[in-house]
Amino acid sequence: MTTVRAPAVAGRFYPGEASELREAIAGYLEVARSTVAYEVTCPRALIVPHAGYVYSGPVAASGYAFLESFSDQFDRVVLLGPCHHVPVDGLAYCEADLFETPLGMVPVDVDALAGLSRTAFVGPLDAAHAREHSLEVHLPFLQTVLDEFRVVPLVVGNASAEQVATVLRTLADERTLIVVSSDLSHYEEYDRARGIDVATAEAIVHGRIDELRGDRACGFVPIGGLLELSRERGWAVQCVDLRNSGDTAGPRDRVVGYGSFVVTESDDVEPAVYGPEDRRTLLDVARWAIRTGLESGTLVTPEPSLYPRVLQQTRASFVTLRIAGKLRGCMGTLEASRPLVEDVAGDAYSAAFRDPRFGPLTADEYDALQYHVSVLSEPTPFPVESEAELLERVRPGVDGLIVVEGGRRGTLLPSVWETLPDVREFVGTLKQKAGLPAEYWSDSLRFLRYKTEDWGDGD
Repeated sequence: MTTVRAPAVAGRFYPGEASELREAIAGYLEVARSTVAYEVTCPRALIVPHAGYVYSGPVAASGYAFLESFSDQFDRVVLLGPCHHVPVDGLAYCEADLFETPLGMVPVDVDALAGLSRTAFVGPLDAAHAREHSLEVHLPFLQTVLDEFRVVPLVVGNASAEQVATVLRTLADERTLIVVSSDLSHYEEYDRARGIDVATAEAIVHGRIDELRGDRACGFVPIGGLLELSRERGWAVQCVDLRNSGDTAGPRDRVVGYGSFVVTESDDVEPAVYGPEDRRTLLDVARWAIRTGLESGTLVTPEPSLYPRVLQQTRASFVTLRIAGKLRGCMGTLEASRPLVEDVAGDAYSAAFRDPRFGPLTADEYDALQYHVSVLSEPTPFPVESEAELLERVRPGVDGLIVVEGGRRGTLLPSVWETLPDVREFVGTLKQKAGLPAEYWSDSLRFLRYKTEDWGDGD
């Protein structure tokens, strides 16, 4: 007998009428397309939020819009989310054959569930799905961006990330999309929530499973399982949106955090944890530092407490200045030692007045300046045995490199690949920046690599 799982969330989390729901989703997707730079690589998985559409819908759309170019690539979706109402040991599925939303019916992959039922920690529990919204809010998005598909609905309770990874290993194939449902911080004050959510996003994009906790991501267990699978298969995680209810539709005294993450087979995607407002603020800080430097003849340091917590975190950065497209100064730090707003201000001032390749900036040049900010990830050792191995393993367009030889040290940012696309020329120039010959090699030569999040005027 065919059984239908009626929607548990109509009216409270998304509009009950099909026309209203279609209009809302179409609007969220349209805005997402205009604000997020979308990759062409087909996603393998998404991590998306599950609150009421008016709150988390815009953020979820930033992830779902990645699927629009691949609507025919998937015929099955494994949908995992945390349980909010009924205690669950392990993972629980619903015994219905169909899930119903205002947009129609979604068939359940009952054969896949029958196979999973032979796993000790996976079993049927309809009660866990009776009022559970963490899965069902995603179905209308999936019905909008995909062609026909079957769903494998799994509520994750008292389970481990490894158990989730075990299930995903069984189900993940080229025609299967994995969707993990999770909100982030809950009911913190706006600025505090921003700082917490940035730290969580960084843990997710870098696969640091042990840093995930239930008070920072309610779906931390299924996220951990997906990250374990991603590590095994060489998938990369990219944060494409990070906001909270104070940014979308709610007050800012107690907010809920939301993030959208896209998982792809490419390891060349860059994590993005600074939103448009953060980026504009840091560009303004760079301008302010140079303007006050011209007026006072010295660096005036901004007060970090006046800025969002995400910009108060200790980070290393570079600021690049150009006039009419030509370099006018570039200075920065490789080791994080001060709040990001202070670092950007100091780098901007140094680029304008202390870059040894140029004279101090004049007031006449100020209005013509073009600004570019790079925020660095923590450099990690990049051991290589030979020049040939270095040239083979370094990733053009992705890696920033640091070279160290005795007391000599030099770096080239990932953005330099735009002007030095040849690997050998890039490495040779890097050595020359450290005061070494381009062809120099020794057993004591050390390299570190890092990534950056970059933006500039007009981005």
